[in-house]
Amino acid sequence: MSTNLARYEADLARLVEEGQSLLAAMQYEVAKAEATKHIQELLGDKADNYISKLPKFNSTYQGWYSEARSVVRQLIPDRLADFTKNYETPQNRKTLGWENYTIEDYLHGLRMPGGVSREAALTRMEQQLNIVASAKQRFKSSLFDIQQLAMADLFDSEIESAKALSKKKFLRAAGAVAGVVLEKHLAQICRNHNVLISKKNLTIADLNDALRTVDVIDIPRWRATQHLADLRNLCDHNKSKEPTVEQVEELVEGVAKVLKTLF
Repeated sequence: MSTNLARYEADLARLVEEGQSLLAAMQYEVAKAEATKHIQELLGDKADNYISKLPKFNSTYQGWYSEARSVVRQLIPDRLADFTKNYETPQNRKTLGWENYTIEDYLHGLRMPGGVSREAALTRMEQQLNIVASAKQRFKSSLFDIQQLAMADLFDSEIESAKALSKKKFLRAAGAVAGVVLEKHLAQICRNHNVLISKKNLTIADLNDALRTVDVIDIPRWRATQHLADLRNLCDHNKSKEPTVEQVEELVEGVAKVLKTLF
């Protein structure tokens, strides 16, 4: 079985490759003749095939951005603000110019006064791609903290155990295992974001509330996690009502999703 480290490296390599294709697609859109000439010089007879496979930037970028942003937030959080500002339109912007034109403007088809083309977004995309590519160094650096990756492997294994218990109808046991994994993962997320909680014997609800208070998670995520906490409590504490197969499966699958999407 491959480790999370190997999977993360493969996912990062894929993200960089997809980002390179998006950058090429943007270059082709804003300067078709120049980009075509450059591609032909590089690829010769293969140029037309390469161009035909370029992604549609407007319909592909958002998915790439969401995944890439999660990777940056996990591996190089000190670059997250830089990564995000290349996409988001500044809230206090009064005039539109080369220095504050963003990828969001590009997606909206916004053009600057004076007929300046949307080429300004190219620099923004290049910067985002460079930030994602720089995350590769985290895997090679001796300073990279592999504790979270090792813990992620352990959590994956425990979730598989919970699924096996559920299939054998050991529902309370399956729910208990999944609940412990969720609690430990949320505690790790709090440490990642320097969220300090003075209370001892923290519950899932305590951790979830703390993450919501500092805007690490939004309200829909907070509600979804609270629902998982309620299901966990049903398995662990409510002895007067038996959890159903559907409830335990929802808990286990919900925790598995949290492990893959909350960093």
